[in-house]
Amino acid sequence: MTARRKKWFPILAASLLLAGSLAGCSGGEPKPEAAQQPAASKTENVYKEKYDPEVTITTVWGVDPTLQFKNGETIENNVATKWAKEKFGINIKSLWSITDTNGAFATKLRLAMSSGQEMPDIVTLGTENQQLAQDLIDSGMFAEVGTLFDQYASETWKNAMNLDPNVWNQYSRDGKRMGLPVLDFAYNHDYVLWIRQDWLDKLGMSAPKTMDELEQVMDAFKNQNPSGLAPDKVTPLSIGFKTSMSTWMGDPSWIFGAYGTLPQQWNVAEDGSLEYGSVHAGMKQGLVKLNEWMNKGFIPKEAALWDENKTAEPAVAGTAGIIPGPYWMSGWPLIDTVKNAPEAVWKPVQIPSGPDGIAMRHGTQYTNGVTLIHKDMEHPEAFFTYQNYLFDNFAVSKEGSEFANGLFEGYDFELDANGEMVPNDQIEGVYVNVVRYLLVRDGARIPDEQMKALLKLAKGEKPESRLEKDVAVNYGKDTPAAAEVLLSQEEISKKNMFTGPVTATMKSKWDYLLKIENQTLNEIIYGKQPVESFDKFVETWKAGGGEQITKEVNEWYQSVK
Repeated sequence: MTARRKKWFPILAASLLLAGSLAGCSGGEPKPEAAQQPAASKTENVYKEKYDPEVTITTVWGVDPTLQFKNGETIENNVATKWAKEKFGINIKSLWSITDTNGAFATKLRLAMSSGQEMPDIVTLGTENQQLAQDLIDSGMFAEVGTLFDQYASETWKNAMNLDPNVWNQYSRDGKRMGLPVLDFAYNHDYVLWIRQDWLDKLGMSAPKTMDELEQVMDAFKNQNPSGLAPDKVTPLSIGFKTSMSTWMGDPSWIFGAYGTLPQQWNVAEDGSLEYGSVHAGMKQGLVKLNEWMNKGFIPKEAALWDENKTAEPAVAGTAGIIPGPYWMSGWPLIDTVKNAPEAVWKPVQIPSGPDGIAMRHGTQYTNGVTLIHKDMEHPEAFFTYQNYLFDNFAVSKEGSEFANGLFEGYDFELDANGEMVPNDQIEGVYVNVVRYLLVRDGARIPDEQMKALLKLAKGEKPESRLEKDVAVNYGKDTPAAAEVLLSQEEISKKNMFTGPVTATMKSKWDYLLKIENQTLNEIIYGKQPVESFDKFVETWKAGGGEQITKEVNEWYQSVK
């Protein structure tokens, strides 16, 4: 394939400051007739279950430095690329790959774009690169994918997408679907509080249901520590907000939720419009509370420097009493706490309510990325051949199917002499997170399938599907119970209600607004500014573009309601 139209390079070079994984993909479902594709294909593209002669799909890779390889394989040549070739006649050709440390992948991608190098057929970007995805869509380089999806996607995939039709919103332009949402599990990053039950028991205390009770528990954990730790060695509540006040582990946003708002997302206001949570009046009470907890040593002094993984360190070390996080945390990282504190017992509990009985936590969107198809891709239907198979056989694997236990034996699963799945950490050689070899992150997920599996196991039923077996063996024994705790407060999960493309004013003003927001919130929490400075921040935020952005967000909201 020749280098793709240099005229797009200047448009994109400035915006490619960040990049996620770029993945070449393939897949589809049989259709009776050939059809000329709206993707400006060079030839007639006819869907096949296997291609003969083979078709080639190009991609580039930003490889996670923690991704394991075995048997002499590489990201370019491995068990997954061989499977695609043998199963579908699809040859995955890597234009280049790079270990993605310190932005190396983004740098290489920018150089590729600006120098006119050949660009890949398929691009998959994670939600962490939302702006990049929007810029790529707006560049005109990529095809309208809705028509392709309607024609070629399997019923399983379509039904999964229909669980929340809003997943298309942020990747649509003027009613045209320009990107394929990459689906994620429902509730995957909603959270509960994980608490040291052994500490509660020794203190004769119950799990806190209100913010006042939470303070009493934190004070006891710190100053009457049941493990005999000195007060300055205890982290009663392990949270961090280095990058955001709304994260996936060690999250502080529920503290503001107790006072009626969730920061750094768009929530439904009393009048039915959307408002930005970080400028809601309830933020002041949450900031006062965090400042109090900082002064009392209830939260880490370094919280403004701690990311999600850092918040897990005191929990695993056995020196933290509480950490907010997803229902699956008993499998990782909390399973390792007993190595440092053999007596430790973590239990999931509900999010406590504020003085008015309010509790809120951020909810998980059903997507964790988007796949774009280049407008000059010769065989776009081949993407659906590949991805349909994963939805039909991996996302909903059944006993006796090719993926009944996992993707590739000896990589992501292994069976013992009795045909039972062994834990990942006991796989011979090394466990490989082989879904990262696939051309769409996580392979294929149906949003409600994992929660169905968890609730089945919580009832004591035998695991049968791949997901059920995986959860039972690898997710930690308390995961099904944590899922039940999570769903017992299903109504407090509030998703970010703005899922549209970046607005015009956001493009020029959002970075500035986010900077002053983070600075103000941090300085109030650390006592460098009085809480009254929050009001001045709100005025500055509105005048600096926030008011116009709110108008644009609500214009979009009205258009999709």
